[in-house]
Amino acid sequence: MPLADEVLKGGFLAVSKAISLVENEAVEGRDLLDALSPRVGAALRVGITGPPGVGKSTTIDELASAFRRRGDKPAILAVDPTSPFTGGALLGDRIRMVKTAEGGTVFMRSMATRGTGGGLSRATQDAADVLDAAGFSVILIETVGVGQSEIEVSRAADVVVVMLSPESGDGIQALKSGLLEIADLLVINKADRPGAERFEQDLRTAFELGLRARRDLPILLTQAVHAKGTAELVVALDALVASRRASGAFEERRRKNMESRVRQIAEFLVRKSLWAANGGGSRIEATARRVLSGEQSPYRAAQQLVREALQ
Repeated sequence: MPLADEVLKGGFLAVSKAISLVENEAVEGRDLLDALSPRVGAALRVGITGPPGVGKSTTIDELASAFRRRGDKPAILAVDPTSPFTGGALLGDRIRMVKTAEGGTVFMRSMATRGTGGGLSRATQDAADVLDAAGFSVILIETVGVGQSEIEVSRAADVVVVMLSPESGDGIQALKSGLLEIADLLVINKADRPGAERFEQDLRTAFELGLRARRDLPILLTQAVHAKGTAELVVALDALVASRRASGAFEERRRKNMESRVRQIAEFLVRKSLWAANGGGSRIEATARRVLSGEQSPYRAAQQLVREALQ
């Protein structure tokens, strides 16, 4: 497959074309993923999540620069909200990632959520596979940043960095949403703001009282806008990955993530086939009318649709 050969060479243009194919759910995109699959698995996938405005984009900008300086080949997948007019990504992250944009040596792709929940686009993991096969050694995945819907990143990344700030009550919201339960590393950004150290203590107290499994969760204080703390974050990531590889936890997580991913893809394909087999919206409309008239219950109507689709 010519495009697969070009992707394996690592060219930005070929990688961009490949990601567009998988993002648009084209048949050629699935064939491409099949062709690339033997070369997937070497890259470290790091998820970066947290509430809006906490400094995720700036931190990723600094991380990408730090990884590149030490000889890694980083790439960035930034999941943005969908534009209500074009259906594409709003590209807000490109505005904030100054070093990445100016250097031109770090591949960055903004992806629209396209209505998908969980803080990620459905095609995010497919795009990460393309980057992995293309030889990028670290893939930084930034979620859309909408609070309680960020949990999906834990199924797409080898390591999840949860970012909070000391000034807006993010810790309470994170506890409510379960965000801290998916964290492998916790970063308190904007640590130069008042209350950062108190915020760290409050979090540790919360871990002791309610999230005892989190009591040993590493917490780092950073100032991304001043490039402070990034080197320590890279060291912490290295140490965590090395420890998990040694214990076998790294590969176990990948196995569980892949189980979840295959299940999600299968469910998506079944749903797609179900509606295609039932003639789309017109058949659903007729079914809904029968339910409203009392001819069938919603469950009996749904069972009939599924039964006919599987015949």
